Amino acid sequence: MENMYIVSFNSTHHAIKSEKLIIEDGLKATTLPTPREVTASCGISIRFEKDDMDKIKTILAENKIEYRGIFCISKHEDGTKVAHEIN
Repeated sequence: MENMYIVSFNSTHHAIKSEKLIIEDGLKATTLPTPREVTASCGISIRFEKDDMDKIKTILAENKIEYRGIFCISKHEDGTKVAHEIN
């Protein structure tokens, strides 16, 4: 099973601003279309490393950036994907 960690946003503006702040802090982040397993009003999410989750939450809180949720998307051996909200 393979896991991917993402934060989804309510607006594209918040997603783009967050990516900039996360990268400026020296963390690895990648924007990607929000996976269909996650229902969100914004089509952009940020993928990040699991070990960076607490730091990313801190960055978002300190900058008063609203986000929809943080999710772990598990890809199973049969190809199915399941999203679990983890915040």
